[in-house]
Amino acid sequence: MPEPRRTVRRKVNYFRIFYVAMIFLIFILMIYGVAKILSTSEKEAVENKAAAEKNAEKIYIELETQVPTMPPLEPPQKSDDYTELGSDIVSEVGLIVNVTDGEIIAGKNPDARIYPASMTKIMTLIVGVENMTSMTDTFTMTHEILEPLVNADASMAGFEDGETVTVRDMLYGTVLPSGADATVGLSLKLCGSEKAFVELMNKKAEEMGLENTHFENSSGLHHQNHYTTPKEMAMILEYAMQSDICRTILSTYEYTTSPTTQHPEGLVLHSTMFSKMYGNEVQGAQIIGGKTGFTDEAGHCLATFGTKNNKEYITITGKSYSAWKSVYDAFNLYALYILPQTEIVITPE
Repeated sequence: MPEPRRTVRRKVNYFRIFYVAMIFLIFILMIYGVAKILSTSEKEAVENKAAAEKNAEKIYIELETQVPTMPPLEPPQKSDDYTELGSDIVSEVGLIVNVTDGEIIAGKNPDARIYPASMTKIMTLIVGVENMTSMTDTFTMTHEILEPLVNADASMAGFEDGETVTVRDMLYGTVLPSGADATVGLSLKLCGSEKAFVELMNKKAEEMGLENTHFENSSGLHHQNHYTTPKEMAMILEYAMQSDICRTILSTYEYTTSPTTQHPEGLVLHSTMFSKMYGNEVQGAQIIGGKTGFTDEAGHCLATFGTKNNKEYITITGKSYSAWKSVYDAFNLYALYILPQTEIVITPE
């Protein structure tokens, strides 16, 4: 009797071993299946990302190969029903221009001399685009470039010492985060020095017929001899709007730079303007792009372009004590001084 009992016990043990082995095998197969699915998903994600990057690169190449066709501009004239702005805007200076019709609709000291602060970078963008050879050309940042800008408390894109960046990255870095590191790097890459680049900026201002605009640097850092007017700032922005590259960059919410050793995933750049607005706050209007600016001497500034009633407009506000007030001043200009589109009623004779 004892022997049979031991035999039964062995059979039960074998059954348990077989049972555990089956569970283990199923578990292994499940892990393999999940891993395969994840691997496939990761592969698809990589392929999709590569396809998206390739498509984006194609778009950039198309933009790059388009030769800017920007004819000289006629200065906008005051409309017949021009309005002198008062308490409708807090900013000490401002104006709204109907770009489509070439008319200044309303203004507040539109010809007053102002410090443009980082609105300067619109002209930096123009000169950069018109003088680059390729958006994929590269430039290496240095400590000698970055340290003086940090000491001057200039706004920065975030490029680092020894980082090699593309011209495209510097163009976006100039506008979106308002990076002085990008403007100086762009100047050195294209002209060998910031002084030589600024000479091109002033030459471009002359070509555009600007009589009360002068630049001393590429970033907008304060200098007594660095100035413009709201009207001429509007002309600079209108000129930039005619370039596909400039218009695209000025309209971008967010951009990621090319991967570098310092930033393996790229550096994410955000628009200082779109950090304060969506662009659709005014009913019937869409603010498409623009550039902010600030120094203690210039106050808070804002240049925007947008559409309403199937026409394009530009607003400039400056010398505001608040960044948000300059934004809401722009909203008020779009809301209050662009009349609703009227129906044309044809009456029979």
